[in-house]
Amino acid sequence: MNRTDFVAHIQKTPSAQWDMIIIGGGATGLGIAMDAATRGYNTLLLEQADFAKGTSSRSTKLVHGGVRYLAQGDVALVREALYERGLLLANAPHLAHNQEFIIPQYNWWQGPFYTIGLKIYDLLSGRLSLGRSRHISKSEVVAELPTIRQRGLKGGIVYHDGQFDDARLAVNIAQTAVENGAILLNYFKVTGLHKDGNGRINGVQAQDLETGRSYNLPAKAVINATGVFVDEILQLDNPAARRMVRPSQGVHVVLDPSFLQSKSAIMIPKTEDGRVLFAVPWHNKVLLGTTDTPLDEHSLEPVALEKEIDFILRTAANYLSRPPARTDVLSVFAGLRPLAAPQKSTGSTKEISRSHKILVAPSRLITITGGKWTTFRRMAEDTVNEAIRTAGLPAATCRTKELHIHGFVQHPSNREPLNVYGSDAPLLQALAALQPDWGQPLSTRLPYIGAQVIWAVRHEMARTVEDVLARRLRALFLDATAALEMAPKVAALMAQELGRDEVWQQAQVKAFADMAAHYILKQSSPQQQQQVTA
Repeated sequence: MNRTDFVAHIQKTPSAQWDMIIIGGGATGLGIAMDAATRGYNTLLLEQADFAKGTSSRSTKLVHGGVRYLAQGDVALVREALYERGLLLANAPHLAHNQEFIIPQYNWWQGPFYTIGLKIYDLLSGRLSLGRSRHISKSEVVAELPTIRQRGLKGGIVYHDGQFDDARLAVNIAQTAVENGAILLNYFKVTGLHKDGNGRINGVQAQDLETGRSYNLPAKAVINATGVFVDEILQLDNPAARRMVRPSQGVHVVLDPSFLQSKSAIMIPKTEDGRVLFAVPWHNKVLLGTTDTPLDEHSLEPVALEKEIDFILRTAANYLSRPPARTDVLSVFAGLRPLAAPQKSTGSTKEISRSHKILVAPSRLITITGGKWTTFRRMAEDTVNEAIRTAGLPAATCRTKELHIHGFVQHPSNREPLNVYGSDAPLLQALAALQPDWGQPLSTRLPYIGAQVIWAVRHEMARTVEDVLARRLRALFLDATAALEMAPKVAALMAQELGRDEVWQQAQVKAFADMAAHYILKQSSPQQQQQVTA
């Protein structure tokens, strides 16, 4: 992927009409671009920031049917998600894999209750099952989870779901779309919608945020796939449009692997306030989360609330023999779920649908909202089908069910940090050998090397230090302090590739430091700091 070439393409043919213009470069928008391009439609995607900058890089890293939704009786949603889980693990084995989960049992009734429920979960997954669930003894739980709290432990229930690297998958979906003819542009913001004499949308106005230049881009279909920002696009179309999204914030904290010491994950199905909590091994760290906090506002860079951090650490302490403290947190990050807003005001996100919804406005603006990462492919298929009907495009059959995502390799290497590149790993290894510093580690605390920065700029459209350290590499999410230390080296390598000067490097390092400060926990909470000063 080359942004300069893509911008040159739209400059060369500014009046060419696109079959579909997709607004939004998260999982949903990228999935739509991949689906549309593989059907042969002339496809353009525009993203105001970086691909997967928002919700799509901040998930719990699970490809799952949703045990919680099964408990709520939403069998149709679980069945659909389990089917899509199976397809994703088959189509992107370099990024998505089978993960074993254990539910620790501390009450006698939990054993039969969850075992029966998970047997239904297994049945719903059908031939795409990842493994059968089963009850195990206390000794077996301790053998699998040596750091589990043993007092009161009676046994456990094992089940299987999927795990993945969300931001890396987003990049590979983007590459797959491009390989099939799509044009994708990050840092390209839609600022207006064009309409014909009948009030029907026939294109967009967009601005290249790197140059400030504006473009008028005609299209037969315009798709609003902007996640928590869908209401802003709806209001460009109709200032009186009803609010479609109610954002819910999910927070995660990241710990050293010594807190889990296992390849198995822990699933706590019901915490003190009814939430689900996971402790998941991920890139040689432990991910704890998530929260589910209704919000009235949203931003590209949400910040974890103190009460969310305290909830995660307090709950984890109830299940781990070594309670995690604030000083143990390597990174904390927040993400916003674009949940379909309810008709009536409510303080609970449990009443807000996790299913995706498609709306076609009188102007023919198509909006997709809700859903989750696991079902991105199905969401894209449904949206493209709607765009074909709405715009009167020639019919074409969806091809993504068995489409291998860029990087596909049947038996991926387990060697960090290049395993996530799949079939590209040998090319990246060859790149690392070209210059001495490209093969050198960027940090003593994380396994990344200089060649990955070069690769991210040349082939993955990374434009900023944040793009590299947050999403092309996962440094910011794994160890925020280490990411800060890496920033100057990353800026220098990027400057060489992009032709930037020292001033750009300094500005990039400062911007990254300002943003990364929100990922690092202070040793005491603001409340504790106030008590000390008092």
